[in-house]
Amino acid sequence: MRIHEKIEGKIAVLVLSGKLMGGPENDILKDKVISLIADGINNVVIDLQHVKWMNSPGLGILIGCRKLLIDAHGGLRIANATAKVNNLLMMTHVIEFVGNYSSVQRAVSSPGWSTTGQLPH
Repeated sequence: MRIHEKIEGKIAVLVLSGKLMGGPENDILKDKVISLIADGINNVVIDLQHVKWMNSPGLGILIGCRKLLIDAHGGLRIANATAKVNNLLMMTHVIEFVGNYSSVQRAVSSPGWSTTGQLPH
């Protein structure tokens, strides 16, 4: 898995590519989020457009990143999940608290970035 980072105002956009399958190489995502929080950035959009597949450990990494961000009074949003990944997010109900926005711009500009990390209702 590879990560490309972009900063848009006070929101970091992390563009992932490859597979999100857990394991040591995916600790880089958690470490990246920890680094962003240390730099004062606590709202993150993860762009999954180039992620071909995600399994349960990969899903756990996303949930762990969300918890880190919420603990830092921020939030996590997902953008551009492929159909396969979106199905996994829906089956596990993770989509209910991270969403799946159709573009990074929609995720970044959507209302409701809050200190609770909850999506707007």
